[in-house]
Amino acid sequence: MIRQVASFIPLPTDEASMPDKNLNGESLSYRDAGVDIDVGDQLVTEIAPHAKRTRRRGADASLGGFGGLFDLRAAGFNDPILVAATDGVGTKLELARQLGIHRGLGIDLVAMCANDILVQGAMPMFFLDYFATGKLDIAVAAEVVAGIADGCLEVECALIGGETAEMPGIYPFGSYDLAGFCVGAAERSTLLSPGMAKAGDIAIALPSSGIHSNGYSLVRKIIETTNADLAAPAPGETGQTLGEALLEPTRLYKKAVSCALATGGVHGIVHVTGGGLIENPSRVYDDDVSLVMDFATKSLPPLFSWLQAAGNIETYELARTFNCGIGMLIFAAPDSANALLAALAEGPEPDAWVAGKLIERGSQPAVILQNNESWAS
Repeated sequence: MIRQVASFIPLPTDEASMPDKNLNGESLSYRDAGVDIDVGDQLVTEIAPHAKRTRRRGADASLGGFGGLFDLRAAGFNDPILVAATDGVGTKLELARQLGIHRGLGIDLVAMCANDILVQGAMPMFFLDYFATGKLDIAVAAEVVAGIADGCLEVECALIGGETAEMPGIYPFGSYDLAGFCVGAAERSTLLSPGMAKAGDIAIALPSSGIHSNGYSLVRKIIETTNADLAAPAPGETGQTLGEALLEPTRLYKKAVSCALATGGVHGIVHVTGGGLIENPSRVYDDDVSLVMDFATKSLPPLFSWLQAAGNIETYELARTFNCGIGMLIFAAPDSANALLAALAEGPEPDAWVAGKLIERGSQPAVILQNNESWAS
């Protein structure tokens, strides 16, 4: 899991251009350069139990080798297609650093990758992470990896490895960056492909847990310009502070997608990430189709209303930047939509609702916002 990273600069071979010797006569070590291998080894010991609790069929989740292994046959596949995704958490990292809340970022990391796997009709199989920092803080890194394991457990995905890079001079003290890599699989016959969703299909919305992991540069700008008190109560009756609400981890939709696929009639699924409700839906349908979204069907969640008011954000910009309370859209055949909605409501998604439908596009945009004036009230 750990390989400490440092740059290697070849020394010149011309004797005249050779660097001066260490005038102090000191023997330099990697620790003198800002990289502590012993601390890295200690982190491996700290996080190994978290990886172990994500074990599933096909992976034993042991750490320490040069690569992680996964057995698709042992996982029960006959004719599998692999689906891979990679992502990060973005500038949500900076807000988490400011508030000292780190574990949820691990869940965010898994969710941003695993949800992308799910919408293609595949189930996440295994996950790897990349944690880069200027100086390794074991407590922070272990907390992040614990969150990664939390997320992996929720989607039944094995954490089979990763990398921790301590890079002084690249990252300032106290900061770090994250990237995640998820591989899923589906039987060839069950994959969802772009273009399957057609005019007439019903759009079923699944609620988000909050902002998820997109738009945080704008969130932080709003905090800065309004001097918002992150310790104040969050909008709505959440029992959270504003800071806690803004850092609420991204929802994982494995149970919902599994339920929808088992029920049948699914023609497409959209993970609402960067680009919000404007850019993401059209990724699963053709250019001759538009999504009509009726915002009168569900009020804008209080946290997004606060962002809109505090930032004086136009509705279109809000919908293009944030998920606005919709973390995932499922396009269902008209004759299957009621059964699908009922299965979701009785199972993993009691708050799912019909948010719109697909129509013939003509000269209209890819996404049509209706009754959005209610958002600003």
